[in-house]
Amino acid sequence: MTRKFTIVAIFVIVAATVAGGVRSRSSRRHLTIVNSSQTTEDKYEADKIEADYREAISTVEDRYAGEIDYEKATQAAIQGMLFTLDPHSVYFPSVEFKKLKEDQSSSFYGIGVQIQRHDDGVYITSVVDGTPASRAGLRYGDRILEVDGKDARDWSSDEVSKNVRGDRLKPVQLKVERAGEEIATDVKILRDAVPLPSIRVSFMITPTTGYIGLVGGFQHTSDDELRDAITALKKLGMRQLALDLRNNPGGLLDQAIDVASEFLPRDNAIVSVKGRSEYHEPAVYKSNGSDPEDVPLVVLINRNTASASEIVAGAIQDHGRGLVVGETSFGKGLVQHVFQLPYNTGLTLTTARYYTPYGRSLQRDYSSGSLYDYYVRHEQNDNQQPTQPGQPSPNEQIPQSRGSNSPAYRTAAGRVFYGGGGITPDIEARPLTATFARGRIIEAAFYFNRQLTTGKIAGLESYRVDKVDYAHSPKPTDYAITDRVLDAFRNYVRKEQPR
Repeated sequence: MTRKFTIVAIFVIVAATVAGGVRSRSSRRHLTIVNSSQTTEDKYEADKIEADYREAISTVEDRYAGEIDYEKATQAAIQGMLFTLDPHSVYFPSVEFKKLKEDQSSSFYGIGVQIQRHDDGVYITSVVDGTPASRAGLRYGDRILEVDGKDARDWSSDEVSKNVRGDRLKPVQLKVERAGEEIATDVKILRDAVPLPSIRVSFMITPTTGYIGLVGGFQHTSDDELRDAITALKKLGMRQLALDLRNNPGGLLDQAIDVASEFLPRDNAIVSVKGRSEYHEPAVYKSNGSDPEDVPLVVLINRNTASASEIVAGAIQDHGRGLVVGETSFGKGLVQHVFQLPYNTGLTLTTARYYTPYGRSLQRDYSSGSLYDYYVRHEQNDNQQPTQPGQPSPNEQIPQSRGSNSPAYRTAAGRVFYGGGGITPDIEARPLTATFARGRIIEAAFYFNRQLTTGKIAGLESYRVDKVDYAHSPKPTDYAITDRVLDAFRNYVRKEQPR
């Protein structure tokens, strides 16, 4: 029986199970799979699959000792079917599907803060301009103690986020603790639309070098944000650019094409897509820009640079438009289409594959069928980081590190690249190893900085930040780390962080 027909058969049977939660068992047993193009062999195999599945359902219904949660069983059946396809075809229950759509829409309803869990609670690490949180006066370093009267001190960041998000204009009550203040503050905030920008920060590193952190995924506004950031940095004297795609999980294909088009001449190939369905017919997408940026370009990537961000890095690398610096990227070259199912659930289904302009496949191997191998072991294998800072090392030729069967591709400039496992950087630069000692230093630095920016460190009151100027482009001299600051930090650690 053909693989395609097998999947269709399984899906129809799973659909019958969904109906089974609200219909009688006898009606489920008499549902049949109909396909006008099936052969006699296909029909025989389909009947076997259907009989086995229905017998399993019948046995569970008749003999299982407890109550059957049909919704939970159905979700597991659908997810199990998708699991046999690839790691990125996924089923989403209604709550998760709603969040997926929010992430792609570039906005959601909440208050507008970024948060992080530290030793003794969840803290606000930044406030988005023009949001309910900024209007309410929340700021960096505020510790969230309660949400709507519920104690949040032991919550994770995800738990706080879930409880803070909600319906538009519905109030949420927070109790927050500010550094140096003995009494906690109660704040009532009306939820509203909060932007999810792709670019979280952009500034000048040197008088002529600009930095743009495109780390928030590729959403509907990504290219517009990039053009605005480039325009602003040019006014500040930018003549060369570092485009940061580290930890960018990907997103919308059209936005990746538009972003790459900002740097490539018109009609340069950016990515080819090869599929077998109406959703992704084989196609080559080319640069659509009429006046691309010609500044020298460095693209930063790491092991969490994935999908659409790999498309941008691969196009820049294949055409020799800039240098790619960092670690080998994640290696996600599968195209997903989002399908909405009844009752506000949904799924992402792989409908095609991505290839770089010179034909490299971005997708790394997932043939073992193990999510552990695909995610955890991949992370462990790539985590051979230096314990001390090292000099970036150029790759004169991208090494064939993915096995002898990895195909080689030669660019017009004569460089050789290998496909099937992400983008290997032109210059390798790895982060430091995350050790326990470094973790303690970083944690202590957060608490120290919280005190410093509220003017609570004796002798360093000038570092107090009274308000956030969102239009200000930071300079290295704005927050100088002097010997005096370092001495104060050491003293703080001795007194406040004795562990």
